[in-house]
Amino acid sequence: MKLGVFNPVLAGMSFEDAMKYLSDSGVQAVEIGCGGFPGKAHCDPAVLLGDEAALEHFKKVLSDNKLEISALSTHGNPVHPDKEVAQKFRDDFEGAVLLAEKLGVKRIIAFSGCPGGSPEDKTPNWVTAAWPEDFPKILDYQWNEVLIPYWREATAFAAAHGIEKIALEMHPGFCVYNPETLMRLRAAVGPLIGANFDPSHLFWQGIDPVAAIRYLKDAIYFFHAKDTKIDPINCPVNGVLDTKNFTREVERSWIFRSVGYGHDYSVWKDIVSNLRLVGYDDVLSIEHEDSLMTPNEGLQKAISFLKEVLTFEAKNEDVFWA
Repeated sequence: MKLGVFNPVLAGMSFEDAMKYLSDSGVQAVEIGCGGFPGKAHCDPAVLLGDEAALEHFKKVLSDNKLEISALSTHGNPVHPDKEVAQKFRDDFEGAVLLAEKLGVKRIIAFSGCPGGSPEDKTPNWVTAAWPEDFPKILDYQWNEVLIPYWREATAFAAAHGIEKIALEMHPGFCVYNPETLMRLRAAVGPLIGANFDPSHLFWQGIDPVAAIRYLKDAIYFFHAKDTKIDPINCPVNGVLDTKNFTREVERSWIFRSVGYGHDYSVWKDIVSNLRLVGYDDVLSIEHEDSLMTPNEGLQKAISFLKEVLTFEAKNEDVFWA
């Protein structure tokens, strides 16, 4: 396995300084945002694709710091009911694919997106219940008329440009938010679709990450190392569907934390061991969204924690006691 970091947390630094910081911290791989919600602070496909010298400098900075690109990320909502908004995210996705082709990167990280509840809607509509009776109709429209057709087109475009894996983050608020919905889209679209496994979004839904890993198996295409702390006072009163702002930490039912501050070594070692059991022996990419720590402290604590948890050497094939 390899230790990685998702770069938006270092967006305030220059690309050169950020990559040196990661290299000096013992990081081996970097996931680079190049559109959508992660932004383009270190990587704008339009610039790099149009300027060969800039592209070569970009590659040299990574090489000089002995960092590999684990993935290009362009989280967005490409099926947003506002056509202009959707098109911006679609353009970002296509830009990421074209840049990945140029860089020899085979993996793209994204969100599935969430359409409106009907062709007339102007805002996304995330359905969270089976009743009232309108909800099943909304889901049928979203999946069969919008989501599946879009991702069939998007995967065909990606495959034509050498992409082998599109890892969708299972994120509440979008149509793919748990293992079942991930596998539903994969079954409809094809095996280019897999999971970006981020346990932080599973913890607060009440999903056991280990059970989810065993369910998804080889459909796991990437991993975000981020934790969640379930508040023992607020959650028993208000449940997990918390829409309060993330800055209201003391009032929320749960908050994002750096790895180790939501769940202990035992939980994370089980996660890592089960990833290896199902064949994922790849990058764990730290995503820092802990509002109780600075980016530097949150990253350094996560890096230290994961160095203890990860298994860096190859799996033992000499099982002489078997």
